[in-house]
Amino acid sequence: MGKRILFLFSDTGGGHRAATNAIIEALDLEFPGEFKADKIDFLRYYSPTPLRYSPELYPPLSRMRMTWKVSYEAANGPMRSRAVNKLTYPYLRRSAKRLLEENPADLIVSVHPLANAVIPRVMRRNPIPFVTVVTDMVSTHAFWYSPAADMILVPTYQAKNRGLRLGIPSSRIKVVGQPVSPMFGEIPETKEQLKKEHGWGKPVVLLVGGGDGMGPVRRVARAINESELPVTLAVICGRNEELYADLTKLKWKIPHFLYGFTSEMPRYMKAADIFVTKAGPGSISEAFICGLPIVLYSYLPGQEIGNVDYVLDGHAGTFAPDPTSVVEAIRLLVEDETAREEMSTASLKLARPDAAREIARLLAQQLE
Repeated sequence: MGKRILFLFSDTGGGHRAATNAIIEALDLEFPGEFKADKIDFLRYYSPTPLRYSPELYPPLSRMRMTWKVSYEAANGPMRSRAVNKLTYPYLRRSAKRLLEENPADLIVSVHPLANAVIPRVMRRNPIPFVTVVTDMVSTHAFWYSPAADMILVPTYQAKNRGLRLGIPSSRIKVVGQPVSPMFGEIPETKEQLKKEHGWGKPVVLLVGGGDGMGPVRRVARAINESELPVTLAVICGRNEELYADLTKLKWKIPHFLYGFTSEMPRYMKAADIFVTKAGPGSISEAFICGLPIVLYSYLPGQEIGNVDYVLDGHAGTFAPDPTSVVEAIRLLVEDETAREEMSTASLKLARPDAAREIARLLAQQLE
């Protein structure tokens, strides 16, 4: 086994882990057996209290929309972010040193904004290459952009421009796209073959709420059911067992399929005709690759608000902020096949299916 790459992420939402897994998967495909890739939830295992409870605190805090928005914006500027990093460094230093001592590596890859200031500072006397992979699409926080990073990989030109405004040299920021599993671009079966495999019929609406089944998925599913639209509804409940149980008891009026947490998302998405989701960057990027018209029903204030504009400006979807609007958006796409096809084409134009593989190649170059 060759050189070791250490990925730092945290389960504050599913996106950081998913992006990390996608890059590791791409490394194995591009350079089989050449690197040893390890991943650590650094907040859970190498942070003092209360930060170590961040994965548990994230879901309830993110549902407090105004509180989340205010706290997100409070440190989202060059002077404010530097001040916060300076104040918190003494509090985080010991845990960060222990992380590095217990996990020696040849390259560190941060896939979380809170690792980008403290880790390079702790490594100042014994530096090793440090790369940041930004997993927010457009509305990127200042914490993502450390001047000590050797390279910062971003999903969009909007994210690059944000880094430039924060003083990062252009040569150290590369636009690569959002890292998602290479499987999304490598499914050989046709849409019809996959529908038959899943037992799906009619136009298929795929409704998701992320890995944790967050957002108003229950209300949206109920509204689609009550509308009695001529669709098949597939709902991905993720790890939300309460949501799955509740929808199981619903008196269904339309063909439906319910799923818990699954590793089959690439096949489900390629089989679908319309994708209904919150504005998470990973889900949006996966939908682009699958050429899906997107109906966005919500966004997390702060880091996801720009994603809505990105989808709308690219003509790849629509924003429907309540269940009634979602139903009407689906109705229009079902009734107007031309509009659905145009939106699908626009979605494909925004796709970057090779992002994870490109990131893998760039990481390998850092170790040459």
